[in-house]
Amino acid sequence: MTMNLAAGGEPVEGIQLFIPVPSEILWSAITIVIIAVVVYKFFLPKFTTMLDERTELIEGRLAEADEAQAKADALVAEHEEQLRLARTEASKIREEARSEGAQIVAEQREHASDEAARILENAQRQIESERQQVSIALRDEVGTLATELASRIVGESLEDVARQSRVVDRFLDEIEASSSSAKGK
Repeated sequence: MTMNLAAGGEPVEGIQLFIPVPSEILWSAITIVIIAVVVYKFFLPKFTTMLDERTELIEGRLAEADEAQAKADALVAEHEEQLRLARTEASKIREEARSEGAQIVAEQREHASDEAARILENAQRQIESERQQVSIALRDEVGTLATELASRIVGESLEDVARQSRVVDRFLDEIEASSSSAKGK
């Protein structure tokens, strides 16, 4: 067992060890009040100011972060809108290009068709013209040959132009009539 002596010299044992002497309580209370006043007067305002500054700094940074986040969200939304508009514009341009391409192809086909029709018409006119020229040349050649043949057969000269013309025309009419009747059969 341990024994301690109190200020009066009496031995203190058991639970009494934990109960302070009234003079110690008074001096402890005065010391605590002095420390509390010093802390309240000098340290607490500085500590409160420091905490307020830290709070303002943190709130300012949070506000800046919120503002930066809002700006970033706005930029993302703007970029998405621009991207959507660009895609829409690209789609529109592609559709216009397709329709222009189809229109150009249709115009070229129409132009080629018109050109082919024009070439065919010119060729037909040229063929008809050449056929008429050949027919005239052939008629003249046949007329000349018929006149010579007739003058040999008849034994007289067919020098008269009117007579020649009548003989040739009659001969050619007979040839045409016989070829027409041969085609009709």
